[in-house]
Amino acid sequence: MSTHRVEASRVVEADPARAFDVLFAAPRESIFVRRFGAFPPVMETKDQEGRWDSVGQSRTLVLGDGGSVRETVTSIDRPHGFEYLLDDIHGKLRPFVTRVDGAWTAIAEDDGVRIGWAWTMHPTGPPGRLTMNVIGRMWQGYADRALRTVEDLLRP
Repeated sequence: MSTHRVEASRVVEADPARAFDVLFAAPRESIFVRRFGAFPPVMETKDQEGRWDSVGQSRTLVLGDGGSVRETVTSIDRPHGFEYLLDDIHGKLRPFVTRVDGAWTAIAEDDGVRIGWAWTMHPTGPPGRLTMNVIGRMWQGYADRALRTVEDLLRP
């Protein structure tokens, strides 16, 4: 089955290691604070055991539309980035997406760091495949807001 990849990035004034630490440790509800199209804010994180610091850990993100997703860390490469899986999707995206492979990166650039965020969406089948371009455009708006929020979190 085909996938649909979307990505966005922003250069900010910060040290890559600090940027990684903030991205990795920040509560998702402090990054995804506003809705954009079909993408709701994250309202709460639950079901997390211990510190969020190792591959294989998972938690549930409660969404502003009443839905939820499970987030599982799949790879950590400090200070360059980390990858995660979103599955067990409940909410507006469920009819269209079975899972999402996500990645955050923090790569040194000039006097700062390029913060990158990417999703590879796995559509449910024909209905999902037909909507990927529209969902991808909405994700771009959501990503722009999230990256601006990350930049604010990185300000001294």
